[in-house]
Amino acid sequence: MAATLIGTAELARHLGDDDWVSIDCRFDLARPEWGAQAWAAGHIPGALYAHLDRDLSGPRTPHSGRHPLPEPAALAASLSRFGIDGRVQVIAYDQGPGVYAARLWWLLRWLGHFQVAVLDGGFAAWQRARLPVSTERSSRAPRHFAARPAAERLVSTTAVATALESGGLARGEPLLIDARSADRFAGENETLDPVAGHVPGAHNHPYAGNLDPLGQFLPVAELRRAWTATLRGRPPQALVAMCGSGVTACHNLLALEIAGLSGAKLYPGSWSEWIRDPARAVARGPDVV
Repeated sequence: MAATLIGTAELARHLGDDDWVSIDCRFDLARPEWGAQAWAAGHIPGALYAHLDRDLSGPRTPHSGRHPLPEPAALAASLSRFGIDGRVQVIAYDQGPGVYAARLWWLLRWLGHFQVAVLDGGFAAWQRARLPVSTERSSRAPRHFAARPAAERLVSTTAVATALESGGLARGEPLLIDARSADRFAGENETLDPVAGHVPGAHNHPYAGNLDPLGQFLPVAELRRAWTATLRGRPPQALVAMCGSGVTACHNLLALEIAGLSGAKLYPGSWSEWIRDPARAVARGPDVV
């Protein structure tokens, strides 16, 4: 079973295996239909396409962030349509860095399916390896996906606000880690959300720090060293991952799992939900170590 990362050569050996499925998660926040168009122009043979907004997120509400979690039943219906059940090994990939693929990886684990891995380096690595690319519209017979959502993997905005008011965030209880770039965390270059800054007491670990120059994950030892420093002596179970909308935070959760540091939680609403209420506090400036 592949449960974190998989390489191109191993995936290539399983093309055509009915108990394996590749899900193409390519996406661009500025061009929401780009990923589907890229899939149509060429994808890993047999891969199906999952759209971040339509398949991997629920509908936005006046109180939610930009990418709220889908309802478990709705997500299970999509996964059943993709031909996924408890026997299927799922491989998620995107254009390269794994940001959107990690969202699907986390969603599946949230619903109790652990036979899921991210293609290290994504479609870019597949192309570098000169492996086959298809333009055929892939399909699979539907299967029944049984969802077993784990509420303990989630932290709500209410819980974060309570921890801030009680002084818990200042003490690292929980340890809130923001995956956005350092400039967005500091409130210096916000291009996606109407308010710049971060949750007071949060710390910054940009997801890009998990990757090498080719967009592949760093070796296990390097990831473990970096994340041990970020944990500041706390167990991984104390960490709550957030970002702008609950997507890139999953990349940090994947990096932690690769590093053998399991048990961290996701704040799915993240910054874009936090700022829905103008009464909630906002901090600006760089991370304070």
